Amino acid sequence: MFLGGVCESDVFEVVRKFKSKKSTDDNSIDMSLIKEVMDCVLKPFTYICNKSFQTGIFPDRMKMAKVVPIYKNGDKHILSNYRPVSLLPQFSKILFVNRLDAFMEKYELLSDHQYGFRSNRSTSLAVMELVENISTAIDKKQYAVGVFVDLRKAFDTINHSLLLQKLERYGIRGVTLNWIRSYLNNRFQYVKFNNAVSHFRKVTCGVPQGSVLGPKLFILYLNDIGTVLNKLKFTIFADDTNLVSSGPDIKELLTTVEKELIKLKEWFNINKLSLNENKTKFMVFGGVRANCETQLILNGVKIERVYDTKFLGVILDYKLSWKPHIEYIKQKLSKSIGIIYNTRDFLNKKGLRILYFSLIMPYMTYCVEVWGNTYRTYIDPIIKLQKRVIRIINKASYCETTNKLFIESRTLKFLDIVYLRTLEILFRVKNKSLPTCIQQFFKLREKIII
Repeated sequence: MFLGGVCESDVFEVVRKFKSKKSTDDNSIDMSLIKEVMDCVLKPFTYICNKSFQTGIFPDRMKMAKVVPIYKNGDKHILSNYRPVSLLPQFSKILFVNRLDAFMEKYELLSDHQYGFRSNRSTSLAVMELVENISTAIDKKQYAVGVFVDLRKAFDTINHSLLLQKLERYGIRGVTLNWIRSYLNNRFQYVKFNNAVSHFRKVTCGVPQGSVLGPKLFILYLNDIGTVLNKLKFTIFADDTNLVSSGPDIKELLTTVEKELIKLKEWFNINKLSLNENKTKFMVFGGVRANCETQLILNGVKIERVYDTKFLGVILDYKLSWKPHIEYIKQKLSKSIGIIYNTRDFLNKKGLRILYFSLIMPYMTYCVEVWGNTYRTYIDPIIKLQKRVIRIINKASYCETTNKLFIESRTLKFLDIVYLRTLEILFRVKNKSLPTCIQQFFKLREKIII
């Protein structure tokens, strides 16, 4: 891999594509300010970029990270209930100009089953691959065992020496490897909470999560995980890892999964990653047949068996009925509809419509091409809730027909959304733009001549 020079138009285009976020870095600079002043500093910054690429040195002033703890849930006095968000210098996000992406795609370095931080890939495609693997086994009257692996702080425990060795094997050598080594070394961070600021501490492992380059390095670090799994199919989105194996005999299947997990655990140990056995879960798919007594043990720790679990924001159940996920969507929609209902007297139709697309649509559309094609009786409650909120937006009576209201609101009905998303997938199938592992599930029908 070679780091060619960049021109001012390249840098300006990269900056233009960034979102205008207001979060500030160590120098109290946000991306909105960068966009405003970029015309004035474009020439010297382009010079800095090219000088950095020529020498293989990443500027030290761009390595200081401000860590802000964001409260998640639970007791506010317990540190584990906070998520640390790393805010890097804004200029450091521009410097690499996504050169690694093009190199990885050109030489097809990444596993086809890795969906995180890659263009033209999404969580819905990752869920689709997982569901298709399970459905295929069920259609063959087989059991399917899914293991949902939990890693402890995977991004923060990446070993720099191992990462650099892997990059060299992938063809990232010479000045480019020196540049990434410089990018990782001599990094410092501090924590800011309200008005309190901690001392600086050197970062000795992990990849910068707030950067453009950090996630790319992470998926390259995990990329060879498939080399140890001979009998398990795997689906990964960043560090969210799922393993699936299928077979007609449940005891033999569980024995196989245990042996594969032992090899996986050893791979994690060699790569300085921590598998959390207590939070790793498994599920037996197969409808009524899956109710048999089973257990999975890894290194003496009994892996918890669940009958439904959340994977990439979608709740999977052992029957693949989607009822738990639809129930979750119903609860979220009901709360959001309550907010819209309470604001109907203060906002006009345009304002209510904005709330609808902000609070309602994300839940109805997320991975809907996967779960939205279930039985009509299961999704009827969502259809009714959508009609209710459309009446509220248009300030119509409870009994008024909604066909006209959907047209006036320029909004698709839920079933139309499902059909549209499904057709989009089929369009990508026809154009062969899906990952190979998903493309293989589809076959074009032969034309029937009457």
